[in-house]
Amino acid sequence: QVQLVESGGGLVQAGGSLRLSCAASGGTFSRYAMGWFRQAPGKGREFVACISWSAGRTAYADSAKGRITISRDNAKNTVYLQMNSLKTEDTATYYCAAGRSLVPIGVNEYDYWGQGTQVTVSS
Repeated sequence: QVQLVESGGGLVQAGGSLRLSCAASGGTFSRYAMGWFRQAPGKGREFVACISWSAGRTAYADSAKGRITISRDNAKNTVYLQMNSLKTEDTATYYCAAGRSLVPIGVNEYDYWGQGTQVTVSS
């Protein structure tokens, strides 16, 4: 059983940056691909980015490309999401997740989820 705890969310002005972290425990972190999703009020959970277990492959949603970078540190059992040039439409609860596929993009490809961290971007 893998436990995931996100941190780093908060209130930021449009154009600003945030780095989210997700700390994993209870399992072999390096065996899992890690992903970030987000969910805005009244909307479904949306894929943002994912990274393979070795960090050799990544995938991004079109809305994230060029502004958001996913990375991981297997020695620290932590995955990061660096978000730059934030927009008001990035406002959402951000969730990290662990899955066994190489580069999982779908919600159903993930086995474990964190509780989420709120990101609010003001205009």
